[in-house]
Amino acid sequence: MSSASLRPGAALGFYPERREETDGRLERTLAGALGAAARRVRFGRSGLAKIVDRVAGHADALRGRSDAEVSALTRELRTRMAGEGLSDELVARSFALVREVSERTVGMRPFDVQIVGGWVILQGMLAEMQTGEGKTLTATLPACSAALAGIPVHVVTANDYLAARDAELMRPVYEALGLTVGTVTNELKDPVQRRAAYACDVTYCTSQQVAFDYLRDRLVLGNARGRLTLALERLHDPNARLHRLLLRGLCFAIVDEADSVLIDEARTPLILSRPVRSADPPEVYGQALSLARRLERGADFQLNERHREVLVTDRGAERVARLSAGLEGPWKDARHREELTRLALSALHLFARDKHYLVRDGKVQIIDQNTGRIMADRSWERGLHQLIEVKENCDVSPPKETLARISYQRFFRRYLRLGGMTGTAREVAGELRSTYGLEVVTVPTHRPMQRQAGPTRVYATTAAKWLAVIAHVRALRARGRPVLVGTCSVAASERLSSLLNRAGLEHELLNARQDQREAEIVARAGEPGRITVATGMAGRGTDIALAPGVAEAGGLHVIATEPGEARRIDRQLFGRCGRQGDPGSYEALLSLEDDLLTLHRPRGPLKLLRKLRRSDRSLARRVGEVCVSRAQRAEERKHARMRRDLLRLEEYLGNVLAFAGSME
Repeated sequence: MSSASLRPGAALGFYPERREETDGRLERTLAGALGAAARRVRFGRSGLAKIVDRVAGHADALRGRSDAEVSALTRELRTRMAGEGLSDELVARSFALVREVSERTVGMRPFDVQIVGGWVILQGMLAEMQTGEGKTLTATLPACSAALAGIPVHVVTANDYLAARDAELMRPVYEALGLTVGTVTNELKDPVQRRAAYACDVTYCTSQQVAFDYLRDRLVLGNARGRLTLALERLHDPNARLHRLLLRGLCFAIVDEADSVLIDEARTPLILSRPVRSADPPEVYGQALSLARRLERGADFQLNERHREVLVTDRGAERVARLSAGLEGPWKDARHREELTRLALSALHLFARDKHYLVRDGKVQIIDQNTGRIMADRSWERGLHQLIEVKENCDVSPPKETLARISYQRFFRRYLRLGGMTGTAREVAGELRSTYGLEVVTVPTHRPMQRQAGPTRVYATTAAKWLAVIAHVRALRARGRPVLVGTCSVAASERLSSLLNRAGLEHELLNARQDQREAEIVARAGEPGRITVATGMAGRGTDIALAPGVAEAGGLHVIATEPGEARRIDRQLFGRCGRQGDPGSYEALLSLEDDLLTLHRPRGPLKLLRKLRRSDRSLARRVGEVCVSRAQRAEERKHARMRRDLLRLEEYLGNVLAFAGSME
């Protein structure tokens, strides 16, 4: 595939990006299926084996060459690729160079399976690679190849920690090939520094940062985006728009943890906003919470916890009108009054401290439910954030107005080339194909998998579950095995930590409060007898290396204490053990009172489960597994509908607002 394919008429002049598709979902699905069939023919097992052999042949020729000779060959290849593009032959040479340089600079030589993964990504597909198979190193193969051909590359990952870590780890490889590397995280506030980072050959960034910077560029450009207009403006205006753009366009994105970025985070749009003066005085939020606390659940309002919605009944609306009769401002308007009440009820009943948000340094900070990390500078809309601030006795921040918005679905489809990698994609392969045109290719492991699966045990109460977890952790520690216990929230992790302290079991706690110590805690999690309690922060992008003697004891053992919202999330947690052929094991110790099983409660199996609790353990385990599986599938279907609805809404808004230009 030629690099010219990244600069065609689909690009927008000086700012390359793919034009918005007008095809419907059915047309995209059919086109994706046809393209996938063609790629499978070309990149079947025999085709991928030929690629590995070709790269190995070029790599053998580099053995024994001096660093100066390798640098000369790199410059020669860069010249050829800039003119000829990403032909199979030149890419094979590039991969061979990266393989040789990686071994010399960082002591890691890409395995054959990583060569396969890198090739899959470069062809615009998604490589499903088991956790621990070296996706960080794999990404350098397509990134270096595209960068040598003159194509700006964005390596996009799920959080700032991974972006900064991977960029620093792989920097020697890029620099040895004469390539520059930039990193864009939330801490990089200066627009000049951000622009310089995006100007590098390869830029490591998070999905949120690059998408928001793209929206900022759309605001700078406005509707007048013609090349000639902007070029003339630059001649006479020192503050011309071309000088204020952050990105160089959307050329090639390599999405790490692709299912997290493209699926899990795609349920809500990204909204660029700015603080404004509120039409409502701050005391209105306190009044709303005070009124909401006086309403009776069931009679005045109803909660749909499955869909996280609040419905104010007719009686509730009448009662709010009576209670607010003496209040001024928005309380005089029925529509505004009911909206404030609904948001206040949501703040009280649907958003929990240490689960959906933290209070740190006097501020309400949102927790990403997928990763367990703080979402810096993010806030809820329409006054909800201010209501939660008042609920937690924090200073009220100014409300914000929307300047631009875009969904991840629309944003990533605008890259001229899109590839990715993850450990868990097969459950959502159809959605990745229909939405993004990404075909999922499963890459084999370098060494045979030794990970052992344990049973799923479902206990009647949360208290019984925690007792079982503590007893099991104690037994594993006595055998010298490290244990990683996964929880679904900060509150749950701290509750378990407290119980472990009472039991006299020393351990490490990793959640959003300890984000600065993440690398240190993870680095020691594979030591003999080490107990680590963690939220989803330890579920993605972190490899736990086993200390000497641990493999002989059975390796790392992982315990899930709540079912994830999707089966993929559980597989990510279990993937912390048994990496690269190491021994390891995992199991799930759950409770009927866990949130997911409470929301999606299959009555028949649950009744049977309670009856079988004491009589037939093996059958009880199987019924418990069915309950968990059904609940997860129901949640996955709900989230898939949310993503479809969001995409349809964005496409509708794009069409309706087309007369005024793009809605960004």
